Amino acid sequence: MKFSLVATLLVVLAVAHGSEARALVKREVQAEVERLTQLLKDMSASVTTATQDMVEKMKALEMTNTAQTYMEDSRARIQPLVEKVQAEAAKLQEQVKPFISNIEEHVRPLTDDLNSQVQPLTENLQAQVKPLTDMMEKFLQQVMEQSKALMPPQ
Repeated sequence: MKFSLVATLLVVLAVAHGSEARALVKREVQAEVERLTQLLKDMSASVTTATQDMVEKMKALEMTNTAQTYMEDSRARIQPLVEKVQAEAAKLQEQVKPFISNIEEHVRPLTDDLNSQVQPLTENLQAQVKPLTDMMEKFLQQVMEQSKALMPPQ
């Protein structure tokens, strides 16, 4: 497409050049040749830049497509492994359930025994602390009433 554009422009320039051949005799030939040379250089640079841009875009698109294909292939290869690991984990969980139940059965009497020993201690501590908390509450109430009495009436 770019090549055909360049070829068309060259043909147009050749026709224009041919139609102005008579006028060139009267004009300075060197200036006209330099103008055409500069025009061709500019067109060449423009085509080169456009081609490089297009090549870069194609490379980027190709890399994106390659990465996406790689991800899809990796997912397709890993998915069976994930499913297999999940199945093995479910089997392992089923195999471990009896052991966990057995451990719970052995530990439950120990925790119940510990709880039965700690419960009276906790109740005893609460019974001993209760009078102290009541006394502190009364003391703070008295301090608050005395503070209110010291404040000037409003």
